[in-house]
Amino acid sequence: MRVFLDANVLVSVLNKEYPLFPHSARILSLADQRRFQLYTTPICLAIAFYFAEKKCGTAQAKQKMQILSSKIHIASVDSQTVLGAISNPSVLDFEDGLEYYSAMQHDCNAIITEDSEGFYFSEIPVYDCRKFLEEVVF
Repeated sequence: MRVFLDANVLVSVLNKEYPLFPHSARILSLADQRRFQLYTTPICLAIAFYFAEKKCGTAQAKQKMQILSSKIHIASVDSQTVLGAISNPSVLDFEDGLEYYSAMQHDCNAIITEDSEGFYFSEIPVYDCRKFLEEVVF
């Protein structure tokens, strides 16, 4: 199963943000199972880096990003992604639109985010970390 991870899931893992951290860390650990392939975009990584750098400094944030990047697939954001987000009148948040169309281009079966309302237009299932663990993993 191909699963797209939104930036807020990555931020939670990198910064050990409670109470979400135990759930988001379990989501990230799915990368070690053959059954799951985790995806995110460079945009989500940039957002996650920004918040990690604020919390622990540049050097440690880069180390965390290196480990994170080795565990997940980095989905492209190209002109097709941009045009999809721009041309869909249902997409009000451009960043969410870019993430959604990138997930679609990479045949993701689900999106995991702590802002499911931002993906109200999604044609693929959208879960928060807890719901995904309860409904899909177990």
